[in-house]
Amino acid sequence: MKRTSTLSRLQRLDVITAQLKSDEIVVVRDIAREVGVSVRTITRDIQILREQGLPIEADRGRGGGIRLHWRWGIGRLALTYTEAIDLLVSLAVAEQMKSPLLMASLVTVRRKLMASFSPSMKHQLNKLKSRILIGESASPFVLSAFITAKPTVVKKLHQAFLNTQALQIHYCAEDNTVTRRVIEPHYLLLNYPVWYILAWDHLRQDVRTFRCDRIAQMTIEDSAFPLRPLKDFQAAMAGINAIQP
Repeated sequence: MKRTSTLSRLQRLDVITAQLKSDEIVVVRDIAREVGVSVRTITRDIQILREQGLPIEADRGRGGGIRLHWRWGIGRLALTYTEAIDLLVSLAVAEQMKSPLLMASLVTVRRKLMASFSPSMKHQLNKLKSRILIGESASPFVLSAFITAKPTVVKKLHQAFLNTQALQIHYCAEDNTVTRRVIEPHYLLLNYPVWYILAWDHLRQDVRTFRCDRIAQMTIEDSAFPLRPLKDFQAAMAGINAIQP
């Protein structure tokens, strides 16, 4: 039999995944006949999907039938865009903490989570999570003045960040001086538990870093902004070893 191409394998994986998620009876030999390959080839494809985190089990007595494990449900969980990115960021934070009690299943969990999303959702999430950076834990000096960010500030920041909208903020500096700024929240950086906004500051006409817990007030502007590349913010991140979720 002619060796199949990488493209045809990707197409087969999509066919198998779609049939499994449809709740219909899935028989290996029927899939092989439909896509024009051998049963052995489809069996190898199924193993690839298992390795990617899809919990496929054999259904005995149905002529080579397969199905998703009966407890499988993450693909049917109606996560919103915001909930999905929150969960992925939480997994990235847990990985960065490098706790042996947390590390065992995190990679598998993230893989299963991403496998459950539609292609359009994956594209949105990959684009957004590239704007979220996870660094080392905050220093004792920073923690000495840390307070929890206001819920109203967090909610508005989240909305503006997702929609690439400018923000008007009242910002309290380290010397307690309060200034009013209009900023573009391009990237978020977490030095646990302190969140920073890597922003373009309209007042200074330059890149600036703002601690979320020092923002006293926040208003979302109507104007949207084009995303700047991360390299524009490298100077503001000097000395920070950050990863993306």
